[in-house]
Amino acid sequence: MVGLLIAAALAAEMPAAMPAVPSVQPAMFVVRDADTTVYIFGTFHALDGHSPWFENRVRDAFEKSGELVLETVIPEGPIKPAQFSPGFRPPSVTPSASFLATTRMAINAGKAQGMQVGNGADMVLRHVAEAEGKPVEGLETLQLQLDMFNRMPSTAPNQAAAGAPSRATAGGSSMQGLSKAMADMQSAWKRGDQAVFVHMLDQLKTASPDTYRMMFTERNARWADWIRARMQAPGTVFVAVGAGHLAGTDSLLVRLAERGIPSQRVN
Repeated sequence: MVGLLIAAALAAEMPAAMPAVPSVQPAMFVVRDADTTVYIFGTFHALDGHSPWFENRVRDAFEKSGELVLETVIPEGPIKPAQFSPGFRPPSVTPSASFLATTRMAINAGKAQGMQVGNGADMVLRHVAEAEGKPVEGLETLQLQLDMFNRMPSTAPNQAAAGAPSRATAGGSSMQGLSKAMADMQSAWKRGDQAVFVHMLDQLKTASPDTYRMMFTERNARWADWIRARMQAPGTVFVAVGAGHLAGTDSLLVRLAERGIPSQRVN
């Protein structure tokens, strides 16, 4: 949910998106060498479940792959202390009231458009992989993600929203605007429009450089190292990360290129 919540916090400041086109072609890239192929698919973490995105080239690439790799594999059901390493401490940072207000608005706005995590690309891919017996692993652990939130500036997202929490007091009109922005972002994802996410990332980078660095720059670099190491072994892998990680000047694709691994867009 990391990418979705940050995107939602910025959504009210984004310009209106282009009208959606009938074709559903979320962005997907590939890197390969003589004996290894890694598909890199940009996901949207909560969807309305109305569009057939998991077919054609995306489905073909998934079926060719012997394993699925997500940002993290979140346990389904209650999280037990035994799932964390000894000495783990839960996040101690208490988000600001304005951040919580923005987050609640984003969640409610998404739900108003019928967007649910259960319909999100990550969850759909995971359930299909598990049903087919494909191994599913994460690029990072849940504990690592919680540690990141523990260190993250608590006021960054609401600052990035540039006034969205205060507009919340305006009532229904503010919620309607944010709800429309969420729908526009979903439409952009469906047609593979990376420009929308570049704009989102630029807003976050300007408003909170530390949050941007922790959530995108550092993670993209780690994930590029993971892919580089994985390419030392033969096989085909389907990597699915939030669409925002594949956009902008610090994207996972840029980090791969810096390591001598060029990517090609295939959807």
